[in-house]
Amino acid sequence: MFATSAPARLSPPRLRHFGLRSVMMLGILSAGAASTTVRADPSLTLDRASISLGAFYAEPRINIGADTQFGRIDAPESNPNHTTIPRVKADLLIGDRHGLAFDYYRYDKSYTPTLTGQTTINGQPVTGTATANADLELDLAKLAYKWWLGEGNDTFGIGLGAAYYRAHLDGTASGIVNGQTASASDSISEHAFAPLLEIGWRHAFTPDLRMYAEASGIKKNGGRINGHIYGGNIGLEWFPFKNIGFVADYGISKIKLNRDSDNNADLNIRLAGPSAYVKVRF
Repeated sequence: MFATSAPARLSPPRLRHFGLRSVMMLGILSAGAASTTVRADPSLTLDRASISLGAFYAEPRINIGADTQFGRIDAPESNPNHTTIPRVKADLLIGDRHGLAFDYYRYDKSYTPTLTGQTTINGQPVTGTATANADLELDLAKLAYKWWLGEGNDTFGIGLGAAYYRAHLDGTASGIVNGQTASASDSISEHAFAPLLEIGWRHAFTPDLRMYAEASGIKKNGGRINGHIYGGNIGLEWFPFKNIGFVADYGISKIKLNRDSDNNADLNIRLAGPSAYVKVRF
């Protein structure tokens, strides 16, 4: 006769050991899932992705001095009327503490200053009053890689990147030269890339009401066109809807550019005023 072995069964100690290991594994997986959930939620001050479309209602102050092919043009500081400048911003969060920030605006307005100083037309000094009828364009685009510090309702950010700027002036100067009315036209256009530094602070009163302050600096030494562009703004964000909100802020930008060439030129612009945007977040 052959003995038939009974089916293998877990003894009570082995059963308890298996159950204990199962509970431990379940606990580890639960903790891991909870940790992943925490990492998936950024600070209340930040959005995974957003785009803002709006305008900068600025009061410009402009000063230009340039050597043209027809002579020197000097325009003292002038204050054109308030102007609306279209602006677009976009932010993308990478992980919880890193991200990309983009900002672009374009100033494109007519400019009619009274010319003074060493203004010359066709190589002859202007006597009396001279005027210029010009179109001034300025493009500024910024792209920065940002690091965000802090958690909860307050975060502090620092960004490093690059800026692209382009200045274009196209106009005609008219005045009295040797008792005769004379005029001359010319066009100046320059562009360059420069390093960018940004800092910022954001505070969330609630997930739908937030405050922020930002500052940035662009500086380029050497090259055909050099100078600096500094700016800062402070504002509020309000989201009456989950993914659509409104932004209002007040900002100042100071732009000083110099062209070093056979025909030197200096451009100084100060833009100050409020901005308003519609912001969509994802």
